[in-house]
Amino acid sequence: MNTKYMERAIELARKGIGYTKPNPLVGAVIVKENRIIGEGYHHYFGGPHAEVNAFNNATEDVEGATMYVTLEPCSHYGKTPPCANTIVKNKVSKVVVGMMDPNPTVAGNGIKFLKQNGIDVVTGILKDEVENLNEIFIKYITSKVPFTILKTAMTLDGKIASYSGDSKWITNEESRSYVHEIRHRVSSIMIGVNTVLADNPKLTTRLNNVKGIDPIRIIVDTTAKIPLDSNVLNPDSKSKTIIATTEKANKEKLKALKEKNAEIIITPLKNSKVDLNYLIKKLGEQGIDSILLEGGSTLNYSALKEGIVDKVISFIAPKIIGGTNAKTPVGGHGIEHITDAITLKDIQISRFKEDIMLQGYLRKRE
Repeated sequence: MNTKYMERAIELARKGIGYTKPNPLVGAVIVKENRIIGEGYHHYFGGPHAEVNAFNNATEDVEGATMYVTLEPCSHYGKTPPCANTIVKNKVSKVVVGMMDPNPTVAGNGIKFLKQNGIDVVTGILKDEVENLNEIFIKYITSKVPFTILKTAMTLDGKIASYSGDSKWITNEESRSYVHEIRHRVSSIMIGVNTVLADNPKLTTRLNNVKGIDPIRIIVDTTAKIPLDSNVLNPDSKSKTIIATTEKANKEKLKALKEKNAEIIITPLKNSKVDLNYLIKKLGEQGIDSILLEGGSTLNYSALKEGIVDKVISFIAPKIIGGTNAKTPVGGHGIEHITDAITLKDIQISRFKEDIMLQGYLRKRE
């Protein structure tokens, strides 16, 4: 029975995808006499938490009921009052929790407060599912470094474009539509300036029948050679554009970029390029909790080499184009020995019609 109602709470939590960042995705269900009498989820950052919405939506008196909530109720004052206090005030008798809150300001204090007030607490119900749902929040709240997803799309023979540079389209419409769902979920999207020069993308979110949220656009550009008429500098979008560059950039060009409302982050040089580790720490300080890396082969290699990638999502289309000089998803100098290859764990495979999507997490080196 615990699992049934927690599954519903997870389902509710998913409705907040894209809107709560950098807060977690949380759902809550109130059950009395084996009946759901109230449901709620965290709708948007700064808004009422899931528990409060569940109480507000309750169809009858909640005294003596059981609340199922995906994340440990907060015990501190943030944008809203502590949910643990609200639960005690409403005289709920039992709380079933999916996962403990990794936020150091909570860290078990919410559960402790509930128990001190005579409420029975059960934890760890569908814990893995809830942690997977909140993987971005968990990484960011504990490290203040964005959760980074490397996304690639390639042919069956491992090419991201033909020898002439043509890449529209490797994958089908369903795969590309799912990528926009990922863009909606994350805080930012990162590409290299060479991708701007080759494709001039808009880097916006386009969802079917729903208004998506555009991610912050981050352009890695060591010498600030991005054209001023690029789409990312002239967007029909409320999200900002950040140019990550170095001391190699021309000062007058930087001034012109600022006049286009671009934000400039100057990083130290590392191997004559933007220092990616320095950059993501600066992005984390701005409250950017996640990055979708849609770069070209050079930036992809650098990101993997520097260890900033947490997850890889790779789309594989059943097409073969060949070409010795046709680019692959990861370029750069490469790894000399197979035994040193970067490997993934916790692999999941999905289908978008004829396309295959493989995703997994970077296996940390010992």
